[in-house]
Amino acid sequence: MARRAWIGARRRGRAGRGGPAGADVRATVEVLREVRLIGADLQEGLHGGRSVVAARRVRRLLGVDAVVLADLDGPVARHGALPADTDLDAVLAQVYEHGTTFRKPPLCAAPLLVADELTGCLVVCAAPDARVPEERELAEVAELVSQALDHTELRSARARIAAADLRTLRAQISPHFVHNALAVIAAHIRTDPGRARRLLTDFADYLRYSFSTVGDYVTVAAELQATQTYLELQRARFDDRMEITVRMAPEILPVAIPFLVVQPIVENAVRHGLEKKAGPGHISVSGFGEGPLCVIEIEDDGVGMEPELARAILAGVGPPAKGVGLANVDRRLRTVYGPEYGLVIETAPGNGTKVTIRVPRFMRGVVTE
Repeated sequence: MARRAWIGARRRGRAGRGGPAGADVRATVEVLREVRLIGADLQEGLHGGRSVVAARRVRRLLGVDAVVLADLDGPVARHGALPADTDLDAVLAQVYEHGTTFRKPPLCAAPLLVADELTGCLVVCAAPDARVPEERELAEVAELVSQALDHTELRSARARIAAADLRTLRAQISPHFVHNALAVIAAHIRTDPGRARRLLTDFADYLRYSFSTVGDYVTVAAELQATQTYLELQRARFDDRMEITVRMAPEILPVAIPFLVVQPIVENAVRHGLEKKAGPGHISVSGFGEGPLCVIEIEDDGVGMEPELARAILAGVGPPAKGVGLANVDRRLRTVYGPEYGLVIETAPGNGTKVTIRVPRFMRGVVTE
């Protein structure tokens, strides 16, 4: 018996409780559910572990005997059996050569386009006693599959961008800071050997954390420890003229956040806020829970900047010397959490700078390894 196609389903008298209208609603909801699940099954692309399941759902959706999902190298996933005399390679070649739908009952095939580029092909085969899907119907389902693959590409692209940003941030450890830190340690070797040893240990811990490859996310506690280590090295360089205040609510210490988020902002505050200020300076790092959010604030009483310059820095168009890490961190936060999250900068010339991070305390996929 031929499979019942869900697309173009007809009313058939009283279809169970609720009458024809109720049956139509349930059928529509079921179709929408299958469409959603096809997208979920293709989250890892055609070569993902659930592509065969996606082929099965497409087969059920169209009410056909067999479905094949192919990339440009050939079939990748199939559900159901094609006739023994089917020349699948010839069908794929026809679609790939012309980039249009191929229809020769019982077969029908449509190209899969991702970002307007030919990526693969959807091939279906109808049962001997069943209708072959119309080109319009197949084209709609092919578009559905193409959109799912497009979303997969976008997710992969975002992940690659985030990874590249992280590598860039790791590479931005300032040679100027390294030189100054080593100079400070060397200066203390004779005058205060004990402090020199502690500073050398701090310096080693800072480098180890900055170049760590443990994962994309760390706890607030780990990021805070690295930040305190960095500040201790800077305080020694400032001859203890830099005051440090760190206040962090215990409930946010285990929250997972992207790696190297707080420390680059603190480094920016030291380099572009306090270094240019005459006399002593103060920098504070505080964190607390705000409902479902984790809020971290980094504030300095340095020279500050024009608000327009702060906006340009976050947009990635500010002067390179002033934009160390900030645009990178802002972009990574928005990539991970969404466009509504990122850095907020409050500043004015002569009035210091305050940078605020607000991120969800819990988010699926944001976990430490």
